[in-house]
Amino acid sequence: MKTILVTCAIIHFDEKVLAVQRSKSMKLPLKWEFAGGKIEKGESEIDCVKREVFEELNIHIKVNNRLTPVTHTYPDFKIKLIPFTADYISGDLKLKEHADAVLVEKQHLLDLDWAAADVPVVEELMAL
Repeated sequence: MKTILVTCAIIHFDEKVLAVQRSKSMKLPLKWEFAGGKIEKGESEIDCVKREVFEELNIHIKVNNRLTPVTHTYPDFKIKLIPFTADYISGDLKLKEHADAVLVEKQHLLDLDWAAADVPVVEELMAL
């Protein structure tokens, strides 16, 4: 099974973190995740995460630190999720693909029903 390389951004809005909910029509429907997407050929990880966040949410971010990548095998696909912490810079948040978005205090992140690959990222974030 081929591994899909995916970046995601843990976007801080002051003291809260942005989580987005997958739509009913997406794989892993209604699971929560950090915004991001597939790396395109020739694209750097940082360029990918900035592009994906803008395409999905209409906002600009400042990428800060790379966290520990997570490889996870779902029943019909395998991903390597490459997380970055980031800060919101500008733009009006508009959901273009997702069903919902919330700003959550870090200690309440595990209250959401996360996609399995995102759970280790949440756990690492909470330990920082």
